[in-house]
Amino acid sequence: MTMLIDIKAFLVTARSGGFSAAARELGTAPSVITKRVNRLEHEVGKPLFHRSTRKLSLTPEGERLRPQLQLLVVELEEAISEFRAPGRDMSGSLRIKSPTTIGTMFVGRSIARFLEAHRDVSAELLLMDRLVNPLEEGLDIALGALPQSFASVDEIPLCEYPRVLVASPGYLEAKGRPQSPTDILGHDCLAFVPVGLSWTFSSGSGPVAVDIRARFTVNDSRLLVDAAVEGQGLTIAPEFLARSAIQAGDLEVLLPDFPIEPYWFKAMVPRHKRNKPEVLAMIEHLRQEFDPAPWDR
Repeated sequence: MTMLIDIKAFLVTARSGGFSAAARELGTAPSVITKRVNRLEHEVGKPLFHRSTRKLSLTPEGERLRPQLQLLVVELEEAISEFRAPGRDMSGSLRIKSPTTIGTMFVGRSIARFLEAHRDVSAELLLMDRLVNPLEEGLDIALGALPQSFASVDEIPLCEYPRVLVASPGYLEAKGRPQSPTDILGHDCLAFVPVGLSWTFSSGSGPVAVDIRARFTVNDSRLLVDAAVEGQGLTIAPEFLARSAIQAGDLEVLLPDFPIEPYWFKAMVPRHKRNKPEVLAMIEHLRQEFDPAPWDR
């Protein structure tokens, strides 16, 4: 059991980037985490971290060992989960990741309602817009709409996440209205960082991908909508965020014959955590909260 504690200390330190951050996550002191990592390094016979006053980074040995130990912990938790009593009371904690915009607008309040109904459960909500693998990040649930998938991670679709290409009337009057996806090449574009600088449109002959010229990149979709309203360029935005500006005439939807393929807002759960009562209950809660989507209510 001591070895397992040391392995978890190493994995959390590697993920969080420091002994203090790992200590906060594991609810102990940095000196305790340092002792556990040192103990594992002694067992391995090689240093697993480069230590300096400025940062902590994995050694080549640490890089090679990390995925093997992660898999070991996953397999152990899977084995133990088979013997958990299915009807045991919920009293654990949940680590959940959500995109920033949806998290602040909807997910935070949804989790608060869940905790009100389940008083013995606690939750940590992490707001970030980068794509994360919940298995590697030590999460119980990662919420998001980006289409990437991960091995040993189950995906539970929650609701459709439609997106639209928009620009302000003032920008279109000054710069012209694109008639096809390739026309975008001559336009100023406002880009969402996690999606990148390639926009894909649907057409009768298949997907059309366009590499854009980004004038402004940001990792919050609300700022993209604000910049588009101010006439800074074209952007692809979640339809629900652009809806009020479209209805007010501050934005126009472009290229209706070349729609943006909608994403699906989904929950990603490491497979070995699917049977945790707290996870099962939260997934069922989210399914109800996002059917229909909260932005359409």
